[in-house]
Amino acid sequence: MAKLTKLDDIVSLCKRRGFIFQSSEIYGGLASCYDYGPLGSELKRNVRNAWWKSMVQMRDDVVGLDSSIFMHPLVWKASGHADKFADLVTVCQKCNTRSRVDHLTEGAEEHTEHIDPELAAKDAKNLDKKVCPACGAVGKFSAPMEFKLMFQTEMGANVDDQMKVFLRPETAQGIFANFRNVLDSTRVKVPFGIAQIGKSFRNEVTTKAFIFRTREFEQAEMEFFCEPGTDEEWYKHWKEQRFQWYVEYGIKKENLRFRDHDPDELAHYAKACVDVEYKFPFGQGDWQELEGIANRTDYDLRQHQRGMRTINDWYENGRDLTKVTLKEEAEDYHKGPLSFFDDQEKKRYIPYVIEPSAGIDRSTLAFLVDAYDEEEVKGKTRNVLRFHPAIAPIKAAVFPLVKKEGMPEIAGKLSNDLKKHFACFYDEKGAVGRRYRRQDEAGTPYCVTVDGQTLEDDTVTVRERDSMDQQRINIDQVKSYLRENLDI
Repeated sequence: MAKLTKLDDIVSLCKRRGFIFQSSEIYGGLASCYDYGPLGSELKRNVRNAWWKSMVQMRDDVVGLDSSIFMHPLVWKASGHADKFADLVTVCQKCNTRSRVDHLTEGAEEHTEHIDPELAAKDAKNLDKKVCPACGAVGKFSAPMEFKLMFQTEMGANVDDQMKVFLRPETAQGIFANFRNVLDSTRVKVPFGIAQIGKSFRNEVTTKAFIFRTREFEQAEMEFFCEPGTDEEWYKHWKEQRFQWYVEYGIKKENLRFRDHDPDELAHYAKACVDVEYKFPFGQGDWQELEGIANRTDYDLRQHQRGMRTINDWYENGRDLTKVTLKEEAEDYHKGPLSFFDDQEKKRYIPYVIEPSAGIDRSTLAFLVDAYDEEEVKGKTRNVLRFHPAIAPIKAAVFPLVKKEGMPEIAGKLSNDLKKHFACFYDEKGAVGRRYRRQDEAGTPYCVTVDGQTLEDDTVTVRERDSMDQQRINIDQVKSYLRENLDI
Protein backbone atom coordinates (compact mmCIF):
# COMPACT_ATOMS: atom_id res chain seq x y z
CA MET A 1 0.00 0.00 0.00
CA ALA A 2 1.35 3.42 -0.97
CA LYS A 3 2.51 5.64 1.84
CA LEU A 4 1.08 9.16 2.20
CA THR A 5 3.62 11.46 0.58
CA LYS A 6 5.14 14.21 2.71
CA LEU A 7 7.06 17.17 1.39
CA ASP A 8 10.10 16.15 3.46
CA ASP A 9 10.21 12.84 1.55
CA ILE A 10 10.26 14.70 -1.77
CA VAL A 11 12.93 17.19 -0.66
CA SER A 12 15.11 14.36 0.66
CA LEU A 13 14.79 12.34 -2.53
CA CYS A 14 15.51 15.40 -4.69
CA LYS A 15 18.75 16.11 -2.85
CA ARG A 16 19.81 12.45 -2.63
CA ARG A 17 19.22 11.64 -6.30
CA GLY A 18 20.25 14.92 -7.91
CA PHE A 19 16.87 16.35 -8.87
CA ILE A 20 16.98 19.70 -7.06
CA PHE A 21 19.56 21.45 -4.84
CA GLN A 22 19.46 24.61 -2.77
CA SER A 23 21.08 27.41 -4.77
CA SER A 24 24.55 28.48 -3.54
CA GLU A 25 24.41 25.74 -0.94
CA ILE A 26 28.17 25.82 -0.29
CA TYR A 27 27.69 29.41 0.95
CA GLY A 28 24.73 28.60 3.16
CA GLY A 29 22.15 28.81 0.38
CA LEU A 30 19.98 31.62 -0.98
CA ALA A 31 16.38 31.59 0.21
CA SER A 32 13.72 30.56 -2.33
CA CYS A 33 16.29 29.89 -5.07
CA TYR A 34 16.98 26.38 -6.36
CA ASP A 35 19.22 24.61 -8.86
CA TYR A 36 18.10 21.63 -10.93
CA GLY A 37 20.61 18.78 -10.90
CA PRO A 38 21.28 16.10 -13.55
CA LEU A 39 17.95 14.30 -13.13
CA GLY A 40 16.00 17.45 -12.28
CA SER A 41 17.12 19.35 -15.35
CA GLU A 42 16.04 16.42 -17.55
CA LEU A 43 12.68 16.17 -15.76
CA LYS A 44 12.01 19.88 -16.05
CA ARG A 45 13.02 19.91 -19.72
CA ASN A 46 10.60 17.03 -20.36
CA VAL A 47 7.78 18.88 -18.60
CA ARG A 48 8.52 21.91 -20.79
CA ASN A 49 8.53 19.76 -23.90
CA ALA A 50 5.26 18.06 -22.94
CA TRP A 51 3.59 21.46 -22.48
CA TRP A 52 4.97 22.77 -25.77
CA LYS A 53 3.94 19.63 -27.64
CA SER A 54 0.37 19.91 -26.36
CA MET A 55 0.01 23.69 -26.71
CA VAL A 56 1.94 24.40 -29.93
CA GLN A 57 3.24 21.36 -31.80
CA MET A 58 -0.10 19.49 -31.88
CA ARG A 59 -2.24 22.52 -32.73
CA ASP A 60 -2.66 24.46 -35.96
CA ASP A 61 -4.03 27.55 -34.19
CA VAL A 62 -1.15 28.32 -31.77
CA VAL A 63 2.33 29.65 -32.59
CA GLY A 64 5.40 30.07 -30.42
CA LEU A 65 7.36 33.07 -29.14
CA ASP A 66 10.44 33.73 -27.04
CA SER A 67 10.37 37.35 -25.89
CA SER A 68 13.06 39.27 -24.01
CA ILE A 69 13.15 39.36 -20.22
CA PHE A 70 13.92 43.09 -20.34
CA MET A 71 11.20 45.20 -21.91
CA HIS A 72 10.48 48.90 -22.34
CA PRO A 73 9.34 50.39 -19.00
CA LEU A 74 6.09 51.62 -20.57
CA VAL A 75 5.08 47.99 -21.07
CA TRP A 76 4.72 47.72 -17.29
CA LYS A 77 3.00 51.10 -17.05
CA ALA A 78 0.41 50.01 -19.60
CA SER A 79 -0.09 46.57 -18.03
CA GLY A 80 -0.66 48.10 -14.59
CA HIS A 81 2.32 46.39 -12.96
CA ALA A 82 4.29 49.62 -12.43
CA ASP A 83 1.45 51.13 -10.37
CA LYS A 84 -0.45 48.20 -8.88
CA PHE A 85 1.85 45.18 -8.65
CA ALA A 86 2.33 45.25 -4.90
CA ASP A 87 1.18 43.46 -1.77
CA LEU A 88 0.10 44.97 1.50
CA VAL A 89 2.39 43.57 4.19
CA THR A 90 2.59 43.78 7.93
CA VAL A 91 5.22 42.81 10.50
CA CYS A 92 4.55 40.79 13.64
CA GLN A 93 5.82 42.94 16.50
CA LYS A 94 6.50 39.88 18.59
CA CYS A 95 8.67 37.79 16.22
CA ASN A 96 9.41 40.28 13.38
CA THR A 97 7.94 37.98 10.72
CA ARG A 98 6.68 39.82 7.63
CA SER A 99 3.39 38.55 6.18
CA ARG A 100 0.97 39.49 3.45
CA VAL A 101 -2.18 41.02 4.88
CA ASP A 102 -4.43 38.93 2.65
CA HIS A 103 -2.77 35.73 3.95
CA LEU A 104 -3.64 36.42 7.58
CA THR A 105 -7.36 35.66 7.41
CA GLU A 106 -7.94 32.65 9.61
CA GLY A 107 -8.77 29.56 7.60
CA ALA A 108 -8.36 31.29 4.22
CA GLU A 109 -6.60 29.47 1.45
CA GLU A 110 -3.56 31.11 -0.09
CA HIS A 111 -3.85 32.44 -3.61
CA THR A 112 -0.92 33.30 -5.82
CA GLU A 113 -2.70 36.08 -7.69
CA HIS A 114 -1.65 39.38 -6.15
CA ILE A 115 -4.54 41.60 -5.16
CA ASP A 116 -4.88 45.32 -5.66
CA PRO A 117 -3.58 47.13 -2.52
CA GLU A 118 -6.82 49.12 -2.40
CA LEU A 119 -8.82 45.91 -2.12
CA ALA A 120 -6.50 44.46 0.50
CA ALA A 121 -6.80 47.62 2.59
CA LYS A 122 -10.17 46.49 3.92
CA ASP A 123 -8.38 43.69 5.82
CA ALA A 124 -6.10 46.18 7.56
CA LYS A 125 -8.91 47.28 9.87
CA ASN A 126 -9.12 43.77 11.33
CA LEU A 127 -5.47 43.07 12.06
CA ASP A 128 -6.23 42.97 15.75
CA LYS A 129 -7.94 39.61 15.09
CA LYS A 130 -5.30 38.11 12.82
CA VAL A 131 -2.87 35.39 13.88
CA CYS A 132 0.85 35.44 13.07
CA PRO A 133 1.68 32.29 11.04
CA ALA A 134 5.15 32.10 12.63
CA CYS A 135 4.61 32.55 16.36
CA GLY A 136 0.82 32.47 16.81
CA ALA A 137 0.54 35.94 18.35
CA VAL A 138 -2.85 37.57 17.84
CA GLY A 139 -3.21 41.20 16.80
CA LYS A 140 0.46 42.09 17.25
CA PHE A 141 0.94 43.64 13.81
CA SER A 142 2.37 46.87 12.48
CA ALA A 143 0.36 49.16 10.22
CA PRO A 144 0.12 47.70 6.68
CA MET A 145 2.59 48.98 4.12
CA GLU A 146 2.94 48.52 0.35
CA PHE A 147 5.57 46.06 -0.86
CA LYS A 148 6.62 46.35 -4.53
CA LEU A 149 6.97 43.01 -6.26
CA MET A 150 8.98 43.82 -9.40
CA PHE A 151 12.76 43.61 -9.34
CA GLN A 152 14.25 46.85 -10.62
CA THR A 153 17.63 47.58 -12.17
CA GLU A 154 19.35 50.11 -14.45
CA MET A 155 20.11 49.68 -18.15
CA GLY A 156 22.74 51.73 -19.96
CA ALA A 157 26.48 52.24 -19.68
CA ASN A 158 26.46 56.03 -19.22
CA VAL A 159 24.49 58.36 -16.98
CA ASP A 160 22.92 60.09 -19.99
CA ASP A 161 21.42 56.93 -21.46
CA GLN A 162 20.58 55.06 -18.26
CA MET A 163 16.98 54.17 -17.57
CA LYS A 164 15.07 52.16 -15.02
CA VAL A 165 14.03 48.71 -16.23
CA PHE A 166 12.46 45.68 -14.58
CA LEU A 167 12.90 41.94 -14.56
CA ARG A 168 9.60 40.81 -16.02
CA PRO A 169 7.08 39.53 -13.44
CA GLU A 170 5.22 37.53 -16.11
CA THR A 171 5.78 36.38 -19.69
CA ALA A 172 2.32 37.40 -20.93
CA GLN A 173 3.19 41.03 -21.71
CA GLY A 174 5.87 39.99 -24.19
CA ILE A 175 3.11 38.23 -26.11
CA PHE A 176 0.79 41.24 -26.10
CA ALA A 177 3.60 43.55 -27.19
CA ASN A 178 4.29 41.24 -30.16
CA PHE A 179 0.67 40.71 -31.19
CA ARG A 180 0.97 42.92 -34.28
CA ASN A 181 4.39 41.47 -35.22
CA VAL A 182 2.99 37.93 -35.18
CA LEU A 183 -0.07 38.95 -37.21
CA ASP A 184 2.07 40.69 -39.84
CA SER A 185 4.74 38.00 -40.15
CA THR A 186 2.63 34.83 -40.18
CA ARG A 187 -0.61 33.62 -41.72
CA VAL A 188 -2.49 33.31 -38.44
CA LYS A 189 -5.98 34.73 -38.07
CA VAL A 190 -8.25 35.13 -35.06
CA PRO A 191 -8.96 32.82 -33.32
CA PHE A 192 -5.33 31.90 -32.62
CA GLY A 193 -2.87 31.71 -29.74
CA ILE A 194 0.70 32.76 -28.99
CA ALA A 195 2.59 30.63 -26.48
CA GLN A 196 5.90 30.96 -24.74
CA ILE A 197 7.94 29.48 -21.91
CA GLY A 198 10.39 31.67 -20.02
CA LYS A 199 11.77 32.96 -16.75
CA SER A 200 9.83 35.45 -14.63
CA PHE A 201 10.79 37.18 -11.40
CA ARG A 202 8.76 38.38 -8.41
CA ASN A 203 10.09 39.79 -5.17
CA GLU A 204 7.62 37.73 -3.15
CA VAL A 205 6.91 38.70 0.44
CA THR A 206 6.69 35.09 1.50
CA THR A 207 8.10 32.03 -0.21
CA LYS A 208 7.24 28.55 0.83
CA ALA A 209 7.22 24.82 0.28
CA PHE A 210 10.36 24.07 -1.69
CA ILE A 211 9.94 25.09 -5.37
CA PHE A 212 6.20 25.81 -5.05
CA ARG A 213 6.72 29.57 -4.73
CA THR A 214 10.08 31.15 -5.52
CA ARG A 215 11.33 34.56 -6.59
CA GLU A 216 12.76 33.23 -9.86
CA PHE A 217 10.50 30.82 -11.72
CA GLU A 218 9.62 29.57 -15.17
CA GLN A 219 6.22 30.26 -16.69
CA ALA A 220 4.41 28.53 -19.53
CA GLU A 221 1.74 30.90 -20.81
CA MET A 222 -0.50 31.06 -23.84
CA GLU A 223 -2.65 34.01 -24.89
CA PHE A 224 -5.52 32.86 -27.09
CA PHE A 225 -7.01 35.70 -29.11
CA CYS A 226 -10.67 35.34 -30.04
CA GLU A 227 -13.61 37.39 -31.23
CA PRO A 228 -15.63 39.08 -28.45
CA GLY A 229 -18.74 37.02 -27.89
CA THR A 230 -16.90 33.73 -28.44
CA ASP A 231 -14.71 34.18 -25.36
CA GLU A 232 -16.88 32.12 -22.97
CA GLU A 233 -16.83 29.19 -25.36
CA TRP A 234 -13.03 29.33 -25.64
CA TYR A 235 -12.71 29.81 -21.87
CA LYS A 236 -14.58 26.52 -21.36
CA HIS A 237 -12.45 24.85 -24.05
CA TRP A 238 -9.15 25.77 -22.42
CA LYS A 239 -10.35 24.82 -18.94
CA GLU A 240 -11.02 21.31 -20.17
CA GLN A 241 -7.82 21.09 -22.23
CA ARG A 242 -5.54 22.14 -19.42
CA PHE A 243 -7.15 19.91 -16.79
CA GLN A 244 -6.87 16.92 -19.10
CA TRP A 245 -3.19 17.66 -19.84
CA TYR A 246 -2.23 16.95 -16.23
CA VAL A 247 -4.23 13.72 -16.22
CA GLU A 248 -2.68 12.64 -19.53
CA TYR A 249 0.83 12.99 -18.11
CA GLY A 250 0.17 11.03 -14.96
CA ILE A 251 -1.49 13.20 -12.31
CA LYS A 252 -4.21 11.24 -10.51
CA LYS A 253 -7.62 12.74 -11.23
CA GLU A 254 -8.63 12.65 -7.57
CA ASN A 255 -5.72 14.99 -6.78
CA LEU A 256 -6.99 17.70 -9.15
CA ARG A 257 -9.94 20.07 -8.99
CA PHE A 258 -11.21 23.40 -10.33
CA ARG A 259 -11.70 26.43 -8.09
CA ASP A 260 -13.48 29.46 -9.56
CA HIS A 261 -12.34 32.87 -8.36
CA ASP A 262 -14.90 34.87 -6.40
CA PRO A 263 -15.91 38.22 -7.97
CA ASP A 264 -13.98 40.24 -5.37
CA GLU A 265 -10.91 38.04 -5.90
CA LEU A 266 -10.62 38.54 -9.66
CA ALA A 267 -7.60 40.40 -11.01
CA HIS A 268 -8.35 43.86 -12.39
CA TYR A 269 -8.13 42.62 -15.99
CA ALA A 270 -10.24 39.45 -15.64
CA LYS A 271 -13.83 38.74 -16.55
CA ALA A 272 -13.49 35.23 -15.12
CA CYS A 273 -10.71 33.04 -13.73
CA VAL A 274 -10.44 29.47 -12.55
CA ASP A 275 -7.54 27.66 -10.89
CA VAL A 276 -6.60 24.07 -11.55
CA GLU A 277 -5.65 23.03 -8.04
CA TYR A 278 -3.54 20.09 -6.92
CA LYS A 279 -3.56 18.42 -3.53
CA PHE A 280 0.01 19.21 -2.50
CA PRO A 281 1.35 17.70 0.76
CA PHE A 282 1.57 21.05 2.54
CA GLY A 283 -0.31 24.27 3.25
CA GLN A 284 -3.77 25.04 4.49
CA GLY A 285 -6.07 22.28 3.33
CA ASP A 286 -3.41 21.01 0.90
CA TRP A 287 -5.25 22.25 -2.21
CA GLN A 288 -3.05 24.82 -3.93
CA GLU A 289 -3.04 26.51 -7.33
CA LEU A 290 -1.30 24.56 -10.08
CA GLU A 291 -2.44 26.66 -13.03
CA GLY A 292 -4.77 29.56 -13.71
CA ILE A 293 -7.04 30.00 -16.72
CA ALA A 294 -8.31 33.58 -17.10
CA ASN A 295 -10.58 35.49 -19.44
CA ARG A 296 -8.56 38.69 -19.75
CA THR A 297 -11.08 40.33 -22.14
CA ASP A 298 -9.47 42.97 -24.41
CA TYR A 299 -7.85 44.76 -21.46
CA ASP A 300 -4.19 44.22 -22.36
CA LEU A 301 -4.29 45.12 -26.05
CA ARG A 302 -6.32 48.25 -25.29
CA GLN A 303 -3.89 49.25 -22.54
CA HIS A 304 -0.90 48.83 -24.82
CA GLN A 305 -2.57 50.99 -27.47
CA ARG A 306 -2.83 53.68 -24.78
CA GLY A 307 0.79 53.09 -23.79
CA MET A 308 1.98 53.52 -27.38
CA ARG A 309 0.37 56.99 -27.44
CA THR A 310 2.22 57.93 -24.23
CA ILE A 311 5.79 57.49 -25.44
CA ASN A 312 6.43 61.21 -26.08
CA ASP A 313 5.27 62.13 -22.57
CA TRP A 314 7.65 59.55 -21.15
CA TYR A 315 10.63 61.22 -22.83
CA GLU A 316 9.42 64.71 -21.88
CA ASN A 317 9.21 63.67 -18.22
CA GLY A 318 12.78 62.43 -18.08
CA ARG A 319 11.75 58.79 -18.53
CA ASP A 320 10.17 58.82 -15.08
CA LEU A 321 7.23 56.39 -15.00
CA THR A 322 5.76 58.01 -11.89
CA LYS A 323 5.20 61.24 -13.85
CA VAL A 324 3.53 59.58 -16.83
CA THR A 325 -0.21 59.10 -17.18
CA LEU A 326 -1.54 56.85 -19.92
CA LYS A 327 -3.40 58.67 -22.65
CA GLU A 328 -7.16 58.40 -22.72
CA GLU A 329 -8.49 55.92 -25.23
CA ALA A 330 -9.26 57.26 -28.66
CA GLU A 331 -12.90 57.07 -29.70
CA ASP A 332 -11.92 54.79 -32.57
CA TYR A 333 -9.71 52.48 -30.48
CA HIS A 334 -11.18 49.46 -32.33
CA LYS A 335 -9.22 50.69 -35.36
CA GLY A 336 -5.94 50.99 -33.47
CA PRO A 337 -2.64 49.24 -34.30
CA LEU A 338 -3.42 46.28 -32.02
CA SER A 339 -6.81 45.60 -33.54
CA PHE A 340 -7.70 42.79 -35.94
CA PHE A 341 -9.56 43.12 -39.23
CA ASP A 342 -11.73 40.13 -40.13
CA ASP A 343 -11.66 40.18 -43.94
CA GLN A 344 -14.46 37.63 -44.16
CA GLU A 345 -16.87 39.43 -41.84
CA LYS A 346 -15.55 42.84 -42.94
CA LYS A 347 -15.24 44.16 -39.41
CA ARG A 348 -12.46 45.29 -37.09
CA TYR A 349 -12.23 44.65 -33.35
CA ILE A 350 -9.85 44.26 -30.40
CA PRO A 351 -9.70 40.51 -29.66
CA TYR A 352 -10.57 39.07 -26.28
CA VAL A 353 -7.92 36.86 -24.67
CA ILE A 354 -8.13 33.54 -22.84
CA GLU A 355 -4.95 32.83 -20.89
CA PRO A 356 -3.87 29.44 -19.52
CA SER A 357 -0.90 30.25 -17.27
CA ALA A 358 1.14 27.45 -15.71
CA GLY A 359 4.37 27.32 -13.73
CA ILE A 360 6.93 24.83 -15.01
CA ASP A 361 8.57 24.56 -11.57
CA ARG A 362 5.23 24.10 -9.81
CA SER A 363 4.11 21.55 -12.40
CA THR A 364 7.41 19.70 -11.97
CA LEU A 365 6.80 19.55 -8.22
CA ALA A 366 3.28 18.20 -8.76
CA PHE A 367 4.56 15.47 -11.08
CA LEU A 368 7.22 14.56 -8.50
CA VAL A 369 4.70 14.40 -5.66
CA ASP A 370 2.17 12.39 -7.63
CA ALA A 371 4.74 9.93 -8.94
CA TYR A 372 6.34 9.27 -5.53
CA ASP A 373 5.52 5.91 -3.97
CA GLU A 374 6.84 3.59 -1.30
CA GLU A 375 6.02 -0.11 -1.12
CA GLU A 376 7.22 -3.23 0.64
CA VAL A 377 8.98 -5.73 -1.62
CA LYS A 378 10.27 -8.92 0.02
CA GLY A 379 10.44 -7.21 3.40
CA LYS A 380 12.28 -4.16 2.13
CA THR A 381 11.06 -0.67 1.24
CA ARG A 382 11.14 0.24 -2.43
CA ASN A 383 11.07 3.95 -3.28
CA VAL A 384 9.80 4.51 -6.78
CA LEU A 385 8.83 7.46 -8.97
CA ARG A 386 6.04 6.34 -11.28
CA PHE A 387 6.57 9.01 -13.94
CA HIS A 388 4.74 9.00 -17.24
CA PRO A 389 7.40 7.84 -19.76
CA ALA A 390 7.29 11.16 -21.62
CA ILE A 391 8.50 13.11 -18.59
CA ALA A 392 10.76 10.49 -16.99
CA PRO A 393 14.34 11.87 -16.92
CA ILE A 394 15.84 8.57 -18.08
CA LYS A 395 13.87 6.32 -20.44
CA ALA A 396 15.97 3.18 -20.11
CA ALA A 397 18.98 1.91 -18.19
CA VAL A 398 21.34 -0.77 -19.52
CA PHE A 399 23.31 -3.12 -17.23
CA PRO A 400 25.82 -5.91 -17.73
CA LEU A 401 25.04 -8.54 -15.12
CA VAL A 402 28.73 -8.83 -14.26
CA LYS A 403 31.88 -7.03 -15.42
CA LYS A 404 33.37 -9.98 -17.34
CA GLU A 405 32.87 -12.44 -20.21
CA GLY A 406 32.24 -9.61 -22.70
CA MET A 407 29.00 -8.47 -21.07
CA PRO A 408 30.14 -4.85 -20.49
CA GLU A 409 31.13 -4.55 -24.15
CA ILE A 410 27.73 -5.81 -25.38
CA ALA A 411 25.83 -3.65 -22.86
CA GLY A 412 27.94 -0.59 -23.70
CA LYS A 413 27.30 -0.97 -27.43
CA LEU A 414 23.54 -1.37 -26.81
CA SER A 415 23.50 1.68 -24.54
CA ASN A 416 25.30 3.85 -27.09
CA ASP A 417 22.88 2.77 -29.79
CA LEU A 418 19.84 3.56 -27.64
CA LYS A 419 21.23 6.98 -26.71
CA LYS A 420 20.68 8.10 -30.30
CA HIS A 421 16.94 7.77 -29.66
CA PHE A 422 16.31 7.97 -25.88
CA ALA A 423 17.83 9.34 -22.70
CA CYS A 424 19.68 6.20 -21.64
CA PHE A 425 21.90 5.39 -18.63
CA TYR A 426 24.65 2.79 -18.42
CA ASP A 427 25.56 1.28 -15.03
CA GLU A 428 27.85 -1.63 -14.18
CA LYS A 429 28.55 -0.90 -10.50
CA GLY A 430 27.13 -2.99 -7.66
CA ALA A 431 24.64 -5.83 -7.48
CA VAL A 432 22.01 -5.74 -10.19
CA GLY A 433 19.24 -5.56 -7.57
CA ARG A 434 20.69 -2.35 -6.17
CA ARG A 435 20.99 -0.94 -9.70
CA TYR A 436 17.29 -1.67 -10.24
CA ARG A 437 16.44 0.18 -7.03
CA ARG A 438 18.50 3.22 -8.03
CA GLN A 439 16.61 3.42 -11.31
CA ASP A 440 13.26 2.95 -9.58
CA GLU A 441 14.07 5.97 -7.44
CA ALA A 442 15.01 7.95 -10.56
CA GLY A 443 11.73 7.01 -12.23
CA THR A 444 13.30 5.07 -15.13
CA PRO A 445 10.55 3.06 -16.89
CA TYR A 446 12.72 0.18 -18.20
CA CYS A 447 15.98 -1.57 -17.33
CA VAL A 448 17.74 -3.84 -19.81
CA THR A 449 20.22 -6.44 -18.51
CA VAL A 450 22.86 -8.28 -20.50
CA ASP A 451 23.64 -11.65 -18.87
CA GLY A 452 25.12 -15.07 -19.58
CA GLN A 453 22.19 -16.13 -21.74
CA THR A 454 22.80 -13.12 -23.98
CA LEU A 455 26.11 -14.71 -24.98
CA GLU A 456 24.25 -17.85 -26.06
CA ASP A 457 21.14 -16.58 -27.88
CA ASP A 458 21.38 -12.75 -28.18
CA THR A 459 18.45 -12.18 -25.81
CA VAL A 460 18.36 -9.70 -22.91
CA THR A 461 16.14 -9.21 -19.88
CA VAL A 462 13.82 -6.19 -19.94
CA ARG A 463 12.38 -5.17 -16.56
CA GLU A 464 9.38 -2.82 -16.25
CA ARG A 465 9.52 -0.30 -13.40
CA ASP A 466 6.00 -0.33 -11.95
CA SER A 467 5.19 -4.05 -12.06
CA MET A 468 8.83 -5.23 -11.86
CA ASP A 469 7.88 -7.89 -14.43
CA GLN A 470 10.71 -9.21 -16.59
CA GLN A 471 10.74 -10.70 -20.07
CA ARG A 472 13.37 -11.78 -22.53
CA ILE A 473 13.59 -10.29 -26.00
CA ASN A 474 16.18 -10.36 -28.76
CA ILE A 475 18.77 -7.62 -28.39
CA ASP A 476 17.95 -6.37 -31.90
CA GLN A 477 14.34 -5.76 -30.80
CA VAL A 478 15.13 -3.59 -27.77
CA LYS A 479 14.90 -0.28 -29.60
CA SER A 480 11.52 -1.05 -31.20
CA TYR A 481 10.23 -2.55 -27.93
CA LEU A 482 11.09 0.63 -26.02
CA ARG A 483 9.63 2.89 -28.71
CA GLU A 484 6.35 1.01 -28.61
CA ASN A 485 6.06 0.85 -24.83
CA LEU A 486 7.36 4.34 -24.07
CA ASP A 487 4.90 5.77 -26.61
CA ILE A 488 7.11 8.80 -27.32
